[in-house]
Amino acid sequence: MQILFIADPLDQFKIYKDTTFSMMREGARRGHRIFACEPHEMAWQGATVDARVKEIRLTGDADVWYEVVDTHVAALTKFDAVIMRKDPPFDMEYINSTWLLEIAERAGARVFNKPSAIRDHSEKLAIAEFGQFVAPTLVTRDPARLRAFHAEHADVIYKPLDGMGGTGVFRIGPDERNLGSVIEMLGENGARSVMAQRFIPDIKLGDKRVLVIGGKVVPHSLARIPQGTEVRGNLAAGGLGEARDLTARDREIAETLAPVLWQRGLLLVGLDIIGNYLTEVNVTSPTCFQEITDQTGFDVPKMFIDALELAV
Repeated sequence: MQILFIADPLDQFKIYKDTTFSMMREGARRGHRIFACEPHEMAWQGATVDARVKEIRLTGDADVWYEVVDTHVAALTKFDAVIMRKDPPFDMEYINSTWLLEIAERAGARVFNKPSAIRDHSEKLAIAEFGQFVAPTLVTRDPARLRAFHAEHADVIYKPLDGMGGTGVFRIGPDERNLGSVIEMLGENGARSVMAQRFIPDIKLGDKRVLVIGGKVVPHSLARIPQGTEVRGNLAAGGLGEARDLTARDREIAETLAPVLWQRGLLLVGLDIIGNYLTEVNVTSPTCFQEITDQTGFDVPKMFIDALELAV
């Protein structure tokens, strides 16, 4: 197959942990040709969405990990699979990219995850569909309601709807210290929506990333454990990643969501679970492939490329 990855700049990859790199490596191992571009390199003209793409060869060297074989402009329909792996922020340009990918899809391109499904599944708000698994949560722009939620639950996490890697996440305890400042800053004085969730004490045991690939559940999670006084477990925020077998509750949540999400064209999803509660449904660029594989021996990149080949 010819596989195009739409991703962040290749020179920014940290290949010892990068999930997109692990997908490329497994694809190349099987003899598939690997191509890459960035979202801004896509364009639509007439009936065609094309992109300036690089065909790359993986070198096996940890420092200079790829070589460019060729650079050219190609229609997205020329590839057997197009994999959208651009990291958030999920801003207007990201949405524009999904619209371009949808035009390409209508012309016959095979895009994973499905562009409309990425766009329609807010990584924070998607949990609303599965309320039986969700801790008390509020999303609003109303500062008074955000304050009232804290008055009801006393210990609350506040976060933006478009953040990633734990950015902009605050815990406000019973003393209400900085409550007003956090609500004003995140909500921009009522201009932006904010998510408030009752604090889940089990975060000390880790924020578990459970992967769902092709409608099937990876049997291990990566618990991202906060360090020191940090409330966030995200690896980008300094959390320690520890692979674990899924609990019965993890499996119940994941197996309930898996067929629903797969039917909508989401080949790869990362569920975030704290304790017994679903907190996020990540569909843009879920990670943790290499950490789970390295610690458990379960080959997540292999499972992904198997699913991709089957889907194509």
